[in-house]
Amino acid sequence: MMNEDRASSLPFISRPPGALFVLVLFAGLWACGGSGGEGAMSVITVDGSSTVFPIAEAVAEEYQLANPGTRVTVGVSGTGGGFKKFCAGEIDISDASRPIKDVEVAACAEAGIEFIELPVAYDGISVVTHPSNDWVGTLTPADLKRIWEPAAQGEITRWNQVKPGWPDQELRLFGPGVDSGTFDYFTQVIVGNEGASRGDFTSSEDDNVLVQGVSTDELAMGFFGYAYYEENQDRLNLVAIDDEDDANGAGAIEPSPDTVRDGTYQPLSRPVYIYVNPSALDRPEVSGFVGYFLNEGASLVREVGYVPLTDQEYALVEQRVEDRVTGTMYGHGNEMASLSSLLTGAGH
Repeated sequence: MMNEDRASSLPFISRPPGALFVLVLFAGLWACGGSGGEGAMSVITVDGSSTVFPIAEAVAEEYQLANPGTRVTVGVSGTGGGFKKFCAGEIDISDASRPIKDVEVAACAEAGIEFIELPVAYDGISVVTHPSNDWVGTLTPADLKRIWEPAAQGEITRWNQVKPGWPDQELRLFGPGVDSGTFDYFTQVIVGNEGASRGDFTSSEDDNVLVQGVSTDELAMGFFGYAYYEENQDRLNLVAIDDEDDANGAGAIEPSPDTVRDGTYQPLSRPVYIYVNPSALDRPEVSGFVGYFLNEGASLVREVGYVPLTDQEYALVEQRVEDRVTGTMYGHGNEMASLSSLLTGAGH
């Protein structure tokens, strides 16, 4: 669309009324993709998690190149924000960095919206500091809880309050907003209660904002998806996590494609998902996009810094689409079960 200020500055060109009518008619047909609906642009709407966004964006770009008659819009409103739009029937696909919650299932059911839950990749939540930070090399889940639990607000405000010997300087925190699935998952496995967190930190649903905050503040620490660290690793320090589990004897582990895939980076590894409305799959462009996501998308998952599922897991996810299996795999205390066991039904 022409900018209004620019349009107002253009000289008026006189045209006969008939010519003006033809021009307007032609413009209208062009905007609609041509006369008779031929060549009309099909639109697929995707929104939700900022963690899943790089994957969805990469798949959308490649799918559009292969299917020039289809446009895929990918928004970033956080996992919770995406589910709100999905359950309102506003989008075809919702990106999520955590499983759907009971309250969201109920909202979809009340609106008559069904969903198929599709894991698409693995991600490891990265804890990061500024590159000049030379005192934090390793943290435990207990350390992270001490920093992030609600009781820490107004109490744990300086680095030396986390561990003696660390600088007596202000601790500045950055993390995802409350609509983020990463926030939900982090608080669940670290604090022990989903959504329980101190509130005196800089939050954003956009992980790029968090990267910018930590990378420009020498006293900062934050957390977000591994892909955002990998893309900005020259601007950030990665903190290793020691889950203090003597059984695995692994010690402090940094997130990487290998440690996320083999499960040694604990407890901050998790699958990420897309949720598709089964009625939207009746449209060939949507079913084609989902199929592309689960096939060609696997290589794109790797390119943008995430960890693909195994071939067997992708095959099981594709079967969920083919069988139109609606509802969630999660519930009844199986939230920490392996993805393979959930997909085969063994984790129920």
